[in-house]
Amino acid sequence: MVENRPWANFFAHTVLIIGVALVIFPVYIALVASTQAPGELMRGTIPLLPGAHGIENYTRMWQSGVSSAGTPSAAQMLWNSFVMAMAITVGKLSISLLSAFAIVYFRFRFQMFFFWLIFVTLMLPVEVRIIPTFQVVADLKMLNSFAGLSIPLIASATATFLFRQFFMTIPEEMLEAARVDGAGPMKFFKDILLPLSVTNIAALFVIMFIYGWNQYLWPLLITTNPDYTTIVMGIQRMTSDENPQWHLVMAAVVMAALPPVLVILFMQRLFVKGLTETEK
Repeated sequence: MVENRPWANFFAHTVLIIGVALVIFPVYIALVASTQAPGELMRGTIPLLPGAHGIENYTRMWQSGVSSAGTPSAAQMLWNSFVMAMAITVGKLSISLLSAFAIVYFRFRFQMFFFWLIFVTLMLPVEVRIIPTFQVVADLKMLNSFAGLSIPLIASATATFLFRQFFMTIPEEMLEAARVDGAGPMKFFKDILLPLSVTNIAALFVIMFIYGWNQYLWPLLITTNPDYTTIVMGIQRMTSDENPQWHLVMAAVVMAALPPVLVILFMQRLFVKGLTETEK
């Protein structure tokens, strides 16, 4: 039985409200800053009320970007980031699902050796192997391409491990029933395993999408063509400009934050369920 204690409830809600305010306030400041006139943010004080130049700033950033910083339009940069993030996410999920399926449901020599070989790659993120990876991508003529942006990042030992652990919880009777019904391995995978894995896929989709969306070092290394500039790279270039136009930078920051937020909002239920559900 849970006792109803008004003071405890009041204290808990106060802490939650303060926490939400601490998270929301910087976002509000970015929104306010993105609506100010050029030079308004260079006066040493941060306005707390929205300005009258919001539509102008967002329209300029969306259509033309900041030429002095060498960045294309925000529309182009957002599209590049979206393509890269989706390619990484879909690639990671596809390879991880098939790898976990092979490790759990097929018997072959050195089965566990290959699993642990995949798992050991957790200690080799792209930052550690960036020089040989860049050399391979350059030799394959994939610089300044979406293939070069995404393919080197699609392998995921974490997702393979999580799917393997989930597949091992599925009763063997399901596999036997599928065999009796004449289902082959891929039909069993498509009709039984995938539907049961929806919540896990959704949770990993959100995590992998944000991982791909926030990539900075790898795109910076392999792209010299402005047509492949991602939004994270664009924001960094605008802030490094000799005279940063902070009202446009903040507009780009707000637009860069929207896609990950929308992905989380649309997949919130499946995301939480995939992280917390233990029984399928």
